[in-house]
Amino acid sequence: MNHQIATNEIKNPIERLLIFAIALLLAIVLATMTIRQFQVADPYVKSVLSLTGDQFQGSAIFQMNCAGCHISVGETQVGPNLHRVSERKSEFELIRQVTSGRTPPMPQFQPSPQEMADLLKYLQQI
Repeated sequence: MNHQIATNEIKNPIERLLIFAIALLLAIVLATMTIRQFQVADPYVKSVLSLTGDQFQGSAIFQMNCAGCHISVGETQVGPNLHRVSERKSEFELIRQVTSGRTPPMPQFQPSPQEMADLLKYLQQI
């Protein structure tokens, strides 16, 4: 009988831990889906993501507006290296970064939806 009680006591915490882990995983999945829905609901973001970008136009936009800070000149560079940035940041995060200028000294930049789509396409290529 003591053996049966000990087995039930072991199963109970394991079952609780398993239920907690499943509930936590479910909460994370739901939170992620909710955040993504909220992000894509923004009319500007929705418009940008509905367009097909042109990497050559994006390159021109980058050269005129971004290269001064994001391309190394000698040993100086104001902004971070953007090589493979699309692997580190989602399209939404890139759009928000560009349009908000939330990390000084980066200025706020308000490209049209097509210009932003072009810039995203270029950033995917570098």
